[in-house]
Amino acid sequence: MSARKPRGGTAASPEPTFRAGFVTFVGRPNVGKSTLTNALVGEKVAITSSKPQTTRRAIRGIVHRASGQLIVVDTPGMHRPRTLLGERLNAVVQDTLGDVDVIGFCVPANEPIGPGDKFINEQLESFPRTRKVAIVTKTDAAGGTRVAEQLLAVSQLREWDLIIPLSAVTGDQVNLLAEQLIALMPESPALYDDDAVTDESTDDRVAELIREAALEGVSDELPHSLAVTVDEMTERSPGGVLDIFANVWVERDSQKGIIIGHKGSRLTEVGTRARLEIEQLMGRRVFLKLHVKVAKEWQRDPKQLGKLGF
Repeated sequence: MSARKPRGGTAASPEPTFRAGFVTFVGRPNVGKSTLTNALVGEKVAITSSKPQTTRRAIRGIVHRASGQLIVVDTPGMHRPRTLLGERLNAVVQDTLGDVDVIGFCVPANEPIGPGDKFINEQLESFPRTRKVAIVTKTDAAGGTRVAEQLLAVSQLREWDLIIPLSAVTGDQVNLLAEQLIALMPESPALYDDDAVTDESTDDRVAELIREAALEGVSDELPHSLAVTVDEMTERSPGGVLDIFANVWVERDSQKGIIIGHKGSRLTEVGTRARLEIEQLMGRRVFLKLHVKVAKEWQRDPKQLGKLGF
């Protein structure tokens, strides 16, 4: 996407300095990073779920304001890996941290700071030149006293460029965060066109919406074993129904049965849920056909990981 020319004023008509840059949010799994990304962008660019490791790659969401442009890089939650996939997800986070202008450390207001938070805070020492802000998320789920206690606890971890409490669900202080983050960015022309909300491909966004639907209601271990690929997207006629054929991958035959459900009931629910989200994304009617396939122990197999996009 083309970048615009730098914005600047003249002596007769000075204009505010335009800024643009990159921020990434880090934190334990399920602290609200993807929900915050979507709230800032104003559109769903990252799937959300109560399951850990929902985000599996760096997803860019573009935030447009009069004062500047903010590119939010949503990353997987940092964790101690148990599989090759887990190692690669952590590598995605580490690579992203080295490339952004600001790191936002997310801590939920309704949970005490624990070993995982302290571990991530220690990792930030590896990036001394990157500006760091602390974001206390999920204030809607905690009372004022609890939020104040969490702000104090976060402030004692290190010296931050900014500390802000917010709720991505209600929108409280989300716009303030956007403006404050832009103020920390370097002077720059816009890096994306005015109408851009993400640089994710359509295939990837569709695959993620299917995976989000499949994550609903499954057991604790199964989410890690789920992956989705899109085989084909074709329209029956110009502007007509869009036919999508996709695969839901699991690691074991027993998991295949769980996803399909009794007489295909659960797979039908997944398809319906995903189709509604995809139709909203595409702005047109969609026919979605899902197949469930087994790739044995794909989280630990380098070749299988490559085929599934990792």
